[in-house]
Amino acid sequence: LQQHREIHVVMGNEACDLDSAVSALALAYFLAQTSSAPRAAFVPVLNIPRADFALRSETTFLLRERGVPAASLIFRDEIDLAGLHQAGLLSLTLVDHHVLPGADAALEEAVVEVLDHRPLERHRGPPCQVTVEPVGSCATLVTERILQGPPGVLDRTTAALLHGTILLDCINLSPAAGKVTPRDVACVSLLEERFPELPARDAVFGALQAAKFDVTGLTTEQMLRKDLKVLSSDDVVVPISGIFEDLETFMLRPGLLQDLEAFCQGRGYAGLVAMSVSFNEHHEPTRKLAVYSRQESLRSTLCRALEEATMPSLLLQLLPSPWPSLAAYAQGNTVATRKLVLPILQAAL
Repeated sequence: LQQHREIHVVMGNEACDLDSAVSALALAYFLAQTSSAPRAAFVPVLNIPRADFALRSETTFLLRERGVPAASLIFRDEIDLAGLHQAGLLSLTLVDHHVLPGADAALEEAVVEVLDHRPLERHRGPPCQVTVEPVGSCATLVTERILQGPPGVLDRTTAALLHGTILLDCINLSPAAGKVTPRDVACVSLLEERFPELPARDAVFGALQAAKFDVTGLTTEQMLRKDLKVLSSDDVVVPISGIFEDLETFMLRPGLLQDLEAFCQGRGYAGLVAMSVSFNEHHEPTRKLAVYSRQESLRSTLCRALEEATMPSLLLQLLPSPWPSLAAYAQGNTVATRKLVLPILQAAL
């Protein structure tokens, strides 16, 4: 900063799951190794406060396994992106998302590149470079980008981070889970070919899946924050939380209703949607979701949108709920991930 260098930030989405974190780290590393801009500093930013990092258990596990110390990471509350932008020093590359939340709208004009794998919600013109492809993991797009670059840039640590991330995101490349594409499979194979000492897929996936689903000792508030995405309209903000235990188990947590209300009130949310997923030994998913709001009109709007959705149809079946303010469903369409449900909810809002 004192040398008035350009600061090129690579940042994932606010959920800061393993895909977002590793995509940011790996792409920033690649850009730093290959950029022709001598004055630019490339900075991967994990898009959560440092205090929330412990909740991202699969990410802390993989980085620790690969010798990346948490002290070397930069979190969202440790860098003043707005100040950098106002000083004319910020370039921003977005990975694993392409629309900044309302609170970051002022940073939109700093965005120079996007790498994402979810359906395109808004178009950007030149000079912003946009790569949006329907693959299972954004880390696949980062891997392709690195493999197309100069030979020798990809090192063992980066390869292991990308390899583990694609395996976790694509449920060990299982077609039954409905996430994997041929490009994800090809990237995993290429990484294994380049680095034959990478551990076996089953071992990598098993360890990461166990870390991700370990919610031992977490409060309800921590579980809701662990994998959180936020939707908003002009006057309503609704989070969608990924829940890593069975929904019926979650609904039996002592004091759940009070915890949900406190969570929403404390953060200005009008309600929330919780989506749970679990997998059997064949990597086939079971999905359930719940809609909570004390506002009956909002709750019925969201429920109706989910029940009547056709793109895709979720095939919902109502589950018993202990409270009128919480509607719960089993989701018959088990390949409809949160990425596909988000646009349905956003349209309803």
